[in-house]
Amino acid sequence: MRHANITLTRFLSGDAGHLMSTRPPTALQAVLHEVAASVKTIAAALARGTLGDSAHADSVAGGAALAYSARRRKPGETASRNGSANDASRPEYQLAFDPLNCTWSADVNGSAGSIFSVTRVQSQGSDAANGDSVGDANAGSYGQPDGKSGVERHGEADGAPCLLPGREQAAAGYTIYGPATMLIFTLGEGTHGFTLDGETEEFVLTHPSIRIPEDTGEIAVDASNERFWEPPVRRYVHECREGRAGCRERDFSLRWSDAVVPEVHRILMRGGLFLMPRDYRTRSAMRGRLSAVYDASPLGFLVEQAGGMATTGRERVLHAAPRAFHERMPLILGSANEVARIGRYHREHDLGIDAPFTSPLFRERSLFLPEVSV
Repeated sequence: MRHANITLTRFLSGDAGHLMSTRPPTALQAVLHEVAASVKTIAAALARGTLGDSAHADSVAGGAALAYSARRRKPGETASRNGSANDASRPEYQLAFDPLNCTWSADVNGSAGSIFSVTRVQSQGSDAANGDSVGDANAGSYGQPDGKSGVERHGEADGAPCLLPGREQAAAGYTIYGPATMLIFTLGEGTHGFTLDGETEEFVLTHPSIRIPEDTGEIAVDASNERFWEPPVRRYVHECREGRAGCRERDFSLRWSDAVVPEVHRILMRGGLFLMPRDYRTRSAMRGRLSAVYDASPLGFLVEQAGGMATTGRERVLHAAPRAFHERMPLILGSANEVARIGRYHREHDLGIDAPFTSPLFRERSLFLPEVSV
């Protein structure tokens, strides 16, 4: 394979040929290396079965934020509480990380995944954007054991720099833990996949420049919630169920595993559509079930960089700016033509032009009824 010898380290250092036109900043490289190191630890724990117990799985579940800066720390310097090291640099990037998205899947030895999003900490604005809200800095330098790495990890942050539209992400990706551990990410120049080599413990480039087909016949949606969906989603799924006999004039395959990362990974590998729309079960559920910061935004970024689309139904996912770190939102992503169709159905519903013909006299049928033999 042409890219078989390109490791994650070589890729990030700029040795990726035509796949990367620019070399990522040092701090961003180090954040991605730390993500890679973390997922290796999670993969090893899953392989041993030590995360199969829900109590252990819950300890690594849920989103968290960490802040990083690119300054090389001098001998004897320590990071202060406000994120600086002896009046030195402030955090440059913030990482939002969902360490184990599908905790229940680990209980049954199924595929699970991690999702992450990296945003640049704004240099102007509020104290939170400047990094003053960063928590206790219990971290040293990332990377080499002797502490000579050029990046400092400033500890747990409040997530404020992550409250930006998804299009402001510097990097995003996920890891899937299955027969092989794969790291899929984007830096804004395509979506690329790396597979963990069990012998060398290195992530090796195996899926460069992933592209999602524009059309698909595979739909991932939890049909048991149909009675809670909005009309445009019910309309779309109903048409898919009708298959060749309906207006779509072709058959679709519907499935659901309730494991977000494996479903999105399947879409990136061979196309498809993933729907987790808002529903009417509770008022808060109308915002959706997935985190905007560390689930929907990074997955939307990945899919768009692979030629797909991601929407809430009414707006592009990467245009939405969350108001809180754990805010939820609906997510519909995958093959572009199907996502565009669902977006059109939402617009038609909001304009009232998708309503069936009704009449107090003739109900849904006109005066000119077809002849029926008696």
